[in-house]
Amino acid sequence: MISLTPRAAAQVRVLQSELGSADGRLLRVFVESGGCSGFQYGMSFDVPKPDDQRLESEGVSVLMDPTSLAYLSGSSIDFDDGLHGKGFEIKNPNAQSTCGCGKSFA
Repeated sequence: MISLTPRAAAQVRVLQSELGSADGRLLRVFVESGGCSGFQYGMSFDVPKPDDQRLESEGVSVLMDPTSLAYLSGSSIDFDDGLHGKGFEIKNPNAQSTCGCGKSFA
């Protein structure tokens, strides 16, 4: 399971309303090879695929493929838009190490 903070959920809803939700795209959270630590986090709006898990947190549907779910299980996503805000931040309890920017992990 992945959880969104109220701030992250509110920002996702803002982005979805800007895109328009008529085409059925939902928030996708994923892991891919790359970044300075081996894997990097990604987020996009996408349509559900047959092998996706559809999770819900704070009233927001989240799509995840099985591999990403294994890496991100138990993670939380926050949104920081303050003076030094980084945007969306993923706190992953499964990461053994992370890079300074917080966008990749090992």
